[in-house]
Amino acid sequence: MPKTRKSGVRLDAPKGRRSSLLPGRSRESSDRFGRFTEWVARAMGTPAFLAGLTLFCLAWIAYNTWGPEDFRFDSAALGFTALTLILSLQASYAAPLILLAQNRQDDRDRVQIEQDRQRSERNLNDTEYLAREVVALRLAMKDMASKDFIRQELRGLLEELDKDKGSDDARR
Repeated sequence: MPKTRKSGVRLDAPKGRRSSLLPGRSRESSDRFGRFTEWVARAMGTPAFLAGLTLFCLAWIAYNTWGPEDFRFDSAALGFTALTLILSLQASYAAPLILLAQNRQDDRDRVQIEQDRQRSERNLNDTEYLAREVVALRLAMKDMASKDFIRQELRGLLEELDKDKGSDDARR
């Protein structure tokens, strides 16, 4: 039976392996968030995302540089402060999301490595068992009579029978 504290926290499970990080959150909702982080990490590493971000920045700069002065919302004179803030916000969210996705991948890799290790161990045990069986068969084959040995023995018995038959005929 797993040991728990009064708070209900399991002491026999690693901290990162609890079924839910927050009380009231199901495993499914945290898994959904994990899949979302992986999607974001995958999307941010694509050429399409980089091209889209570049086009967004170019459009922003072009509009705020050459657009109608009354409708500009980010001043080139101030170094496009709003664009800088938006890109900083995007980067501040991207880094933790990528790390979360990487942690999930590390967990999957760890499980895969453990399964591979167990499979290799089973294969090694099977190979050692088969090697022992082959050795046992070889030893058993050494003790078995060969075809030539059986022929020799049968010839010897036939010769003895012929001698015995000849001596029996001579006695009569």
